[in-house]
Amino acid sequence: MIPVQCQALLFDLDGVLIDSTPAVARVWSKWALARGFDPVEVVARAHGRPSITTVREYLPDADHQAENRIIERSEIEDLEGVVPLPGARELLESLPPARWTIVTSCTRALAEVRLRAAGLPAPEKFVTSTDVINGKPHPEPFLKGAKILGVAAGDCVVVEDAPAGIRAGKAAGARVIAFPTTSERTLLREAGADWVLTNCSRISVAGTEHGLQLQLAQEPV
Repeated sequence: MIPVQCQALLFDLDGVLIDSTPAVARVWSKWALARGFDPVEVVARAHGRPSITTVREYLPDADHQAENRIIERSEIEDLEGVVPLPGARELLESLPPARWTIVTSCTRALAEVRLRAAGLPAPEKFVTSTDVINGKPHPEPFLKGAKILGVAAGDCVVVEDAPAGIRAGKAAGARVIAFPTTSERTLLREAGADWVLTNCSRISVAGTEHGLQLQLAQEPV
């Protein structure tokens, strides 16, 4: 077991707390095919970043807000297979409410729908793409998440699954746990992850006095 001391945990949502990968792939593949793009490439680039960022890259001259609304509406309507990932519910329930929040590239409406679909608790305040100017890999989302909890980002541990999110967490000054749910372990390490674990079931709370005392179940490299 690896002991880790921190003040708070900042969780990404998709690929960390919930499995929405099939729904994301269906929505983005349909969008890509309708506009003449390679769906495999589009799905890979879309993950872990605000959807409007991907829209701007592929359709620089389009009405980005209108295209983004199409994506958001499709994702809100497609909830088939949106379920909690192993250990997510148990970990969240073991954490004091003031010691964790969610920092996601989803819009607020989409994040709330997916949390309800997965049956997971929502923190009182959390950060979505709706709340920031610069999305991941910019550090702004995690800096804002730490501020919500009243702690320094450098005293937080970020839990991510996408290279863009890992880079955002590191740029904010946090340490990062990464899960290989949507990216290869080598890509997660190259992005700067401090630890690569299977899922939330490998994280336990050993104590909550003066912050969080975590235990990470070490895995073979």
